Amino acid sequence: MKHPQPATAALTTLIILQLVMLGALYAQIAPHPPASIALFGIAPFLAVSLSVAVCAMLMGETATRLGRGFCLLASLMALLSFGPQKYFDPAFPLIWPSVIAAQIAVITLLNLSLRKA
Repeated sequence: MKHPQPATAALTTLIILQLVMLGALYAQIAPHPPASIALFGIAPFLAVSLSVAVCAMLMGETATRLGRGFCLLASLMALLSFGPQKYFDPAFPLIWPSVIAAQIAVITLLNLSLRKA
């Protein structure tokens, strides 16, 4: 039996959450992210966030220096969508499960990536 892979689980959590939010955006199902913010369009940002998370998985997650770097980048990018600022978002009562799940995944990745650095 394969041993538990917390980094894989955390990255998969972020990937699924971001895919669902991207789908909600395209389908315009509330609550969905805005199509754009002052800095960039959300769909292209989510595409990059998803790509970075998959790249972290392919690069060895926390087992390699490059994998840890991509884990850290995936974590920071996820925090832009699911970070502590969401506690003040008017939609928080509708999105709190995804915010909490993403934050647990980010804490897991940060702990694993920085502990092995």
